[in-house]
Amino acid sequence: MKKYLLAILFISLFGQVQSQNTINQNLKAELDSIYKSDQFFREYLDSETTDARKSEILKETGYTDDGSFRSRVWSMINVQDSINIIKVEKIISRYGYPGKSLVGEPTNESAWYVIQHSKKISNYLPLIEEAATKGEIPFTRFAMMQDRYLTQQGKEQIYGTQAQGKLIANKQTGKEEFFTYISPIQNPEKVNERRKKAGFTTTVEENAKRMRIEYKVYTLDDIAKIF
Repeated sequence: MKKYLLAILFISLFGQVQSQNTINQNLKAELDSIYKSDQFFREYLDSETTDARKSEILKETGYTDDGSFRSRVWSMINVQDSINIIKVEKIISRYGYPGKSLVGEPTNESAWYVIQHSKKISNYLPLIEEAATKGEIPFTRFAMMQDRYLTQQGKEQIYGTQAQGKLIANKQTGKEEFFTYISPIQNPEKVNERRKKAGFTTTVEENAKRMRIEYKVYTLDDIAKIF
């Protein structure tokens, strides 16, 4: 019995070593660095980021919050995004999508973030779907990208992952207010069924609350009338 258990343990450990050996460590390190640059200032803008963490980000990047920094952040993010998509496209042209079997988890999502934040979703959506179908990235990532692509096309999203916001004039006060909403959804009465099947662990209502948005069902016509 001991020999049997030792054999099982050896096989398990050998399998883990083999799995580690198949990881492209250089590519993993490159993608980890790309991911960090993608998220750094987005984390600073996140409403859930603490003041202490914001100070760490500023210190690490060499910036100071002089009052105008926040207004400049998005231009900095856009520049970094344009650099990152070039790097990721080179990686994809050589390796295909760098998924779990190539770079491990969570590095397998690094290229997804860059594509999600680019203007090239339409170019890579089929590749992301293929990677998700093969288990190289979570299927929820494909679902989120598909939703973003659809909303960018002015169409209804499927899983309710995307929110939008625009300045509108308050009809009562005449002042401009920022209106945020969950983008219109196909068959919204069944969206939570689709979310569960796709692997999401929250409902559309819970997801909206996480984004600090009051969930309300809007049609494309509703939104067109508001704006």
